[in-house]
Amino acid sequence: MDTMIDTLTMNGQTITLDYDPVDKPAHYNLNGGIECIDYIKEVLGKAGFVAYCRGNVMKYNHRAMDKNATPVEDLKKAHQYLTWANETLEEIHK
Repeated sequence: MDTMIDTLTMNGQTITLDYDPVDKPAHYNLNGGIECIDYIKEVLGKAGFVAYCRGNVMKYNHRAMDKNATPVEDLKKAHQYLTWANETLEEIHK
């Protein structure tokens, strides 16, 4: 994946962000706090999170060919959600 480094200045404080547009989007990890996907997993619980991920796999696969000039980014996002679902299922069934 293409990792990008950017800086964000908020309230006079500059933060260096290391992000990836698919795996770790900068806009989902602001203020140095918990990443959005981790928060969602915590709130939904493991089984709910697997269902959430599976829904996103369907969404990104469904719109990939129509949304952008190239479907690559949406298909990478679908793959990432499938990976998160599989990792969580492994946690559930260890």
